[in-house]
Amino acid sequence: MSHSAAPSAVTAVTAGAEEMDRLADIYADIVLENLGRPYPYASHHVETSLEGRPSPRELHPAFHTSFDWHSCVHMTWLGVTLLGHGVSPDRDAALRRVLAENLTPDNLAAEGAYLLANPSWERPYGWAWLVRLAATAITAEDAQVREWGAALEPLVDIVASLVADWTAKAEFPVRHGLHTNAAFGLGLLLDAFRVLGRDRAAAVCEEAALRWFKDDAGWPGEWELSGQDFLSAGLSEADLMARVLDSGDFAAWFTRFLPDLAPGSRILAPFTVTDETDGYLAHLNGLNLSRAGQLIRISAALSASGSPSGSSTGSSAACSTAPRGRCWRPVWPR
Repeated sequence: MSHSAAPSAVTAVTAGAEEMDRLADIYADIVLENLGRPYPYASHHVETSLEGRPSPRELHPAFHTSFDWHSCVHMTWLGVTLLGHGVSPDRDAALRRVLAENLTPDNLAAEGAYLLANPSWERPYGWAWLVRLAATAITAEDAQVREWGAALEPLVDIVASLVADWTAKAEFPVRHGLHTNAAFGLGLLLDAFRVLGRDRAAAVCEEAALRWFKDDAGWPGEWELSGQDFLSAGLSEADLMARVLDSGDFAAWFTRFLPDLAPGSRILAPFTVTDETDGYLAHLNGLNLSRAGQLIRISAALSASGSPSGSSTGSSAACSTAPRGRCWRPVWPR
């Protein structure tokens, strides 16, 4: 659809709020199922001896379910977010029970010790979701959730230090469309550090983004995607730069970065999953969803700069890429 035909901001936000109200209890059930299921679990733990085979719960007392660590952190963030949004009383009580059991100071201290002992582990995707979880909890209106936030604060210190060490020594970013993508992780980290008022940590992310991506031009969008991506490498980079550059500079950067972007470009095309039982192929569902959110934010940044062509392409593409063709602005945190 054309930019002029897009729903107004008020209509879009209202539609998004109604959609989230409808889905909140459904998402709560998904969180409870994931946080209550210990296996299967992919620990990604490097064993150093025959005896060194601890259980997932021993390794990660706070985040030992949901198939792997970053998924458990993500599910925990969603649970905390749902408490702030509002769910039915029985689900509210169930979420509080499982989150309180996991997010104890002792459990989180063990998680912090593991991160320090394994400084490249879950970099940067898991780090980003952890700091985003902390930011959501620390700034919550709910007193119990803020208690969990206080217990998470030392982990924010640890991740901030790990990010500084990583960005100082990494000459090049990771650019593929999976968990180690540097731009996507930096974007989430930057948002969370800003929310927390961690100015130095945010500046580290901004400096790395400019060093790694400021001079990029002519991104080969027609080469995307790889067969198991859940992120667009190009749009993840643009989404990050929209956070770092002012609107005018971003519009100029974006024009250089994707000079031939059009509604029919491959980088914007929705993809289908041929086998939903294949966990890697199912990543393409995530690709469609993550690109829709990125295109909405990129379009908003281009609109702020007064760039009509880019914002029109972004709005149209977001509608076509979003699940079931829906075009509404998410009202939960990105």
